[in-house]
Amino acid sequence: MKIATFNINGIKARAETVAAWLRDEAPDVAVLQEIKSTDEAFPRELIEDEGYELHTHGQKGFNGVALLSKTPLEDVTRGLPGDDADEQARYIEGTVIGATGAVRICGLYLPNGNPAPGPKYDYKLGWMARLEARAKELLAAEEPFLMTGDFNVIPEDRDAHRPEAWRKDALALPQSREAFRRIEWLGLTEAFRARNQQPGQYSFWDYQGGAWNRGDGIRIDHFLLSPAVADRMTDCTIQAEMRGREKPSDHVPVWLTLDI
Repeated sequence: MKIATFNINGIKARAETVAAWLRDEAPDVAVLQEIKSTDEAFPRELIEDEGYELHTHGQKGFNGVALLSKTPLEDVTRGLPGDDADEQARYIEGTVIGATGAVRICGLYLPNGNPAPGPKYDYKLGWMARLEARAKELLAAEEPFLMTGDFNVIPEDRDAHRPEAWRKDALALPQSREAFRRIEWLGLTEAFRARNQQPGQYSFWDYQGGAWNRGDGIRIDHFLLSPAVADRMTDCTIQAEMRGREKPSDHVPVWLTLDI
């Protein structure tokens, strides 16, 4: 089973890019972030015409996440538990059934948190605490699951071309990294680093300053796997070449392959 996470930075701006990507790469499951569309306005036919079941959790002009699957998704839920007053569309879950088992897919678009310190950073850390609590619930239920998406966290200095430029940014502040590690240390596997220890591996290049051409990237799109899912992993890769295509997102897809 091939699962991809992809922050598309707006379905309206990237409609044909996403359709061509689905047609060419054919993920079994795709987890999208920053769709920047309400559920009603999302161009469903674009996805469904490529043979996918689609579930969205949208918001006008901001945020928004989606789950796409070639096989039916079960028990789809929207919104991260822990704060009923949170109106930001950043989280969706659904269970996909493979040939030899099921996996709960938790798709997320974690808050950026800038400027930090401040209310936006407090929201980011609170959101990460809720994500940790959700991971604990799923682990206690012994449900095979993965959490994936744009985490807006640079886990280590080697995950940035210029780590010094990010020292005071919410993506790399010690509290952000510690919150990410707390989730990982529950017993989850950070899939890409389990397969690739090399520096210079990035999933985001800013549109400003020619970052792509200069190789000035960061790695902020991740897969965290429960033990049962980690045992089924065969590969995890970053599709960096997507950043050089026409009308690219500032993120590129990250791929997980499971023997399931």
